[in-house]
Amino acid sequence: MKILVVNCGSSSIKFQLIMMENNEVLASGQIERIGIDGILTYKAHGRKEVIEVDAGNHEIALQDIIDALLEPEKGVITDLSEINAVGHRIVHGGEKFSHSVLIDDSVLQGIKDVSDLAPLHNPANIIGINACMRLMPEVKQVAVFDTAFHQTMPPRAYLYAVPYDYYEKYQVRRYGFHGTSHSYVSKRVAELQGLDYENSKIIVCHIGNGASVSAVRNGKSVDTSMGMTPLEGLCMGTRSGDLDPAVLEYICKKEGKSVSEITDILNKQSGVLGISKLSSDYRDLLLAEKEGNVLAKYAIDIMIYRVRKYVGAYVMALGGVDVIALCGGVPENNSVLRAMMIKGFRALGCKIDHAANSETGVEKRITSDRSIVPVWVVPTNEELIIAKETLDIIKDM
Repeated sequence: MKILVVNCGSSSIKFQLIMMENNEVLASGQIERIGIDGILTYKAHGRKEVIEVDAGNHEIALQDIIDALLEPEKGVITDLSEINAVGHRIVHGGEKFSHSVLIDDSVLQGIKDVSDLAPLHNPANIIGINACMRLMPEVKQVAVFDTAFHQTMPPRAYLYAVPYDYYEKYQVRRYGFHGTSHSYVSKRVAELQGLDYENSKIIVCHIGNGASVSAVRNGKSVDTSMGMTPLEGLCMGTRSGDLDPAVLEYICKKEGKSVSEITDILNKQSGVLGISKLSSDYRDLLLAEKEGNVLAKYAIDIMIYRVRKYVGAYVMALGGVDVIALCGGVPENNSVLRAMMIKGFRALGCKIDHAANSETGVEKRITSDRSIVPVWVVPTNEELIIAKETLDIIKDM
């Protein structure tokens, strides 16, 4: 059984073809600069190639990907019929979608209906779905939503304290994101720690360029740091995270900019990049901090502090915590930042195991046996989760 996972952005497409019997990634890569001068990065058979392609639009770009998968020498399939289904990452499902679904006309319309909530993402996701349906009309298409896992949040967690009319008329509320990651990692850390997933209290910290924390009680998300959009919550690579809303009007007036322009700055020029004036890459910031760069230190300190604050808040929201899981590019690959996070969890009785923490990129408990609350690093695999969700939808059809 082979599942093609497609993550379609406004000017790029990421993909993986996965053999589900053993979770082997047969091929992966991405096409960037769609509509300009396409570049295909293609990995298969242990080799990586960078190829210039036409990619005049998304359909042409997907055809380029299919051609690479079918190519006699570097390809991994001989016929499109070998692809059993395509799993599409959809950023926003609003309140319409609380789980993955087989795509039909009504689902497509539902994704369009909530596009106002993710105007940079959902329209691109729809383009990818339509292109795949045209190029592979016999292949089943499945939508997997970033927001679905968090649809179990209670009203006290998802409602904003604004006039209720705005929720009724415009669905203004917290939705949360990184749902596939939080779902996978919470299940996996429960298994690793020997917990009953349906009788557990778990906090998951997904820290990458985008970052979010979730509180998972008995296998269900009960709160998460991202909001109606991925802008709320932690200080991220280029996103501001939590902010007094009055700041927008204030800066608009001072800088003579529109709300849209300032929102763009909060999404793309803020976070640790904006504070440090240097980089959104924590490796650069740690190096600069060692060299005495005060702004780099501020950026790192703010990110770590926000993580600690949310973890503390979610311990109270859950009424305790059985285990904390760290995932995403930052904690998976940076032992220094992991140690800084755990230092802030000392009030929970967390004690770091320095030997365990020295390894990166592996699934491992990084707190000692003396820790009251264990902390694990659990590398996330969102593409595999999308593939598994897709398989679950089609396997009984």
